[in-house]
Amino acid sequence: MALDHSLVGVAGEPQERSWTSADALLYAVGVGAGLGDPLQELAFTTENCQGITQQVLPTYAVLVAQSRRGGRNLGDFDRAMLVHAEQGFELHEPLPVAGTVSTVTTVTGMYDKGSGALVVTESVATDVATGRPLVTSRSGTFIRGEGGFGGPRGDSEPWQLPGREPDHQVTCATRPEQALVYRLSGDRNPLHVDPRFAARGGFSRPILHGLCTYGVTGRALLHALCDSDPARFQGMYGRFSSPVLPGESLTVSIWAGEADGTAQFRTTREDGTVVIDRGRVSFAGPAASGGAGAVQAAAQAVAG
Repeated sequence: MALDHSLVGVAGEPQERSWTSADALLYAVGVGAGLGDPLQELAFTTENCQGITQQVLPTYAVLVAQSRRGGRNLGDFDRAMLVHAEQGFELHEPLPVAGTVSTVTTVTGMYDKGSGALVVTESVATDVATGRPLVTSRSGTFIRGEGGFGGPRGDSEPWQLPGREPDHQVTCATRPEQALVYRLSGDRNPLHVDPRFAARGGFSRPILHGLCTYGVTGRALLHALCDSDPARFQGMYGRFSSPVLPGESLTVSIWAGEADGTAQFRTTREDGTVVIDRGRVSFAGPAASGGAGAVQAAAQAVAG
């Protein structure tokens, strides 16, 4: 048995997931909030600072919409060959500090990429308290060695960066132990901590979680485009193109769109390699005029 192609188009059973204030705080620290200057980003890293109300980083939506039971069994293959290929989400409402959702996940496609297979899923998380949709998450997983089954290759949306310098550019640090913190938010894949398991996947050492890189990038976008206001952040998409090692710095380059409320981005590691490509983000209102805000201040503190 390889991939189970009968899953395509079939909705899974609803699964509930709850989170607390502490879970949201742990996630924020796991994606680098407060790194370099713990007095920055206190709205996301604390719950009891005078005059500051706790808020939730928008990219936590991806975890909210995930199954805690590991999702559906896609088939029989070596899990060391599986990497996160792409991730997008839409926020229908700002995330509450604590809550419970009921999520239904559907495998929307299995695509033959030759050297491997791309499995695409969509998850819709509904707030149990209100009955309203909270998050729609779309994810792509690339499984090396599972291609060649003769299926469709899938289509890609046209994407091209503007032929000019970025409007914002933010460099964010990660710590050597970043994966040890991020995994406490639920992703215990040994690829990110076990040297032997990482070697099976062709990596010289454990790599940072793709969704950690995604969360660091989301923080930069939030502060640069939305004046750090999660209520303005509506959605984000990016394609993972290269791994990141814990401890490497990430630079997020941002190009404002032709209309208010849209932008494109690309994330690179410190050697210039692109790690998130084809990035796009949507938000309410015009882009912030104050630059990268808290993230840039924290980055400068680390550099200094």
